[in-house]
Amino acid sequence: MAMEARDIEALIRAEFPDAKITITDLAGDGNHYAAEVIDESFRGQNRVQQQRAVYAALKGKMDGSQGELHALALTTRAPE
Repeated sequence: MAMEARDIEALIRAEFPDAKITITDLAGDGNHYAAEVIDESFRGQNRVQQQRAVYAALKGKMDGSQGELHALALTTRAPE
């Protein structure tokens, strides 16, 4: 079952309430998204640490072939 962009944002927002979050449906199919997450908590973390934190916020929605979210191109950073 495909996820809606608002559902992805809600999961991320629950862990990063003050983040600037942009979700884009890349293929228009509800399965291939891009997300940009800009949050102060990322300051001092490397990209892998930042992205692991966001993937953890998705609470298993990308796990395995039966995951609700098929693909997420993720960009993370601290605010400038």
